[in-house]
Amino acid sequence: MIGLISATAAGAAARDRLAAAWPERTRVYGGPVADAVRTAFAECAQVVCFLATGAVVRLVAPLLGGKASDPGVVCVDEAGRFAVSLLGGHGGGANELAREVGGLLGALPVVTTATDAVDVPGLDTLGLPVEGAVAAVSRALLDGTPVALDREVTWPLPALPVADTATTGEEATATGAYTIRVTDRDVVPGAHEVLLRPPTLVVGVGASRGVPAGEVLELVGDALRDAGLSAASVAALATVDAKAGEPGVVAAAERLGVPLMTYSAARLARVEVPNPSAAPLAAVGTPSVAEAAALLGGGELLVPKRKSAARPAAATCAVVRRPGRGRLALVGLGPGARDLLTPRAKAELRRASVLVGLDQYVGQIRDLLRPGTRILQSGLGAEEERARTAVAEARAGHAVALIGSGDAGVYAMASPALAEASDDIDVVGVPGVTAALAAGAVLGAPLGHDHVSISLSDLHTPWEVIERRVRAAAEADLVVTFYNPRSRGRDWQLPRALAILAGHRAPATPVGVVRNASRPDETSQLTTLADVDPAAVDMMTVVTVGNTATRRIAGRMVTPRGYRWQDNRQDTRQEETR
Repeated sequence: MIGLISATAAGAAARDRLAAAWPERTRVYGGPVADAVRTAFAECAQVVCFLATGAVVRLVAPLLGGKASDPGVVCVDEAGRFAVSLLGGHGGGANELAREVGGLLGALPVVTTATDAVDVPGLDTLGLPVEGAVAAVSRALLDGTPVALDREVTWPLPALPVADTATTGEEATATGAYTIRVTDRDVVPGAHEVLLRPPTLVVGVGASRGVPAGEVLELVGDALRDAGLSAASVAALATVDAKAGEPGVVAAAERLGVPLMTYSAARLARVEVPNPSAAPLAAVGTPSVAEAAALLGGGELLVPKRKSAARPAAATCAVVRRPGRGRLALVGLGPGARDLLTPRAKAELRRASVLVGLDQYVGQIRDLLRPGTRILQSGLGAEEERARTAVAEARAGHAVALIGSGDAGVYAMASPALAEASDDIDVVGVPGVTAALAAGAVLGAPLGHDHVSISLSDLHTPWEVIERRVRAAAEADLVVTFYNPRSRGRDWQLPRALAILAGHRAPATPVGVVRNASRPDETSQLTTLADVDPAAVDMMTVVTVGNTATRRIAGRMVTPRGYRWQDNRQDTRQEETR
């Protein structure tokens, strides 16, 4: 919950705008300001004060407990010009909250955290439990002091200005006095070391009816400790469906702060395990619960089935390390204008440690990448190479962004990449504004009814197939947008496609020709099927041909949606002009 506090009418107006925008996230605290701050500080995860920064500093100073427990605090001046992240920038989420508040109120977010200022991810913002010399290693990153990244287990991290030992092949001590170690082992960090704890461990649990939560927790704790594994890397407890509501097992998962995953006995029975038993087979229908539940998602069995110390034992457990999964983001950059690059696309670019893309597209967004991002770029015609490279990097455990213009799934890189990928990596699709949509916005509303996009390039598709599709679109009276309409070595396809459409549409049918839509050198022309000049078209151009209902209205290309109220109004206008 976000507490909202104000002292004046101007502050209250801005406060109420936030409350109206985030009704489920916020709570307004009234009364004396000092009391309101004290109460909100104790009750809320974050606080937004519409007060002077100095006043808030004095009010919260006696309440400070520590970075791990204090809420994030943001100050907004009464004119609504600035949203200042004052306290808990990383741990309390105040930096991101300041950006959100700024975006909603039109205020400038002010973030002074050192890592944010130089665009280096804070080690405590990576979404992983972190231990060790966070301040010292962060300072080394900021100062450019060599820092080694030691990946004992695979996990996709954002770009960091470090020497990755998995890439260099060197020992961590050889690449820098400071180290970031990604590990699920129960080790003590060194004086200049940070440990990141990825959620790689799954603990399978078998239990008798009425098992105490304490017995389950003691068993799990002993198993992890004896194997030298960290409880901070436990991702989930897993068991059979029949134990989904067992109070002791449910409570143990809650105490560990992890989800409880359950599987049917039939699924567990199909998992090969080293220690099957007749007891669970008789009780729940599978020869293994603990080992099978832990192994069901794949991985390495680190702790075979063991029983709790109680007599009689009421719980069993097994521990599996699941393989780290890389992450592949298929990012559409839009038609070229920076303001048409979506916020989600920007976030994925900043999340990636590896960027794969066409060289000219990399140049468009290079300034958005974090320091340390590894860039793998290639030229036109290397689409297959880029797809394979991106998937291979993700399989190696990296966070990869594969970029393309427009939308990644429309005549772009998503299709070849997904043809190479399998279920051993996580894939995220990031929609982008297509060239057809950008051109449509320039022309008016040519795509207001059913429409189709057709690429005229016969590089990947035989012309016979393309022509059949054009003919089908013509006969179906669809608005048609032509991608890749004409190049230096391919100049006859567009005239042929237009001729096919002309056999089904009037010569006066509107045709829009837009080159470099949304870019500074954008040009557009609204012409007709009879007058369109294919020689004025190139590969940077999108050609949109209307259907039999498309009209030119006030210099814009409009395809009516077919609303009844529009038909009625048009009928009325016709009656009035008679």
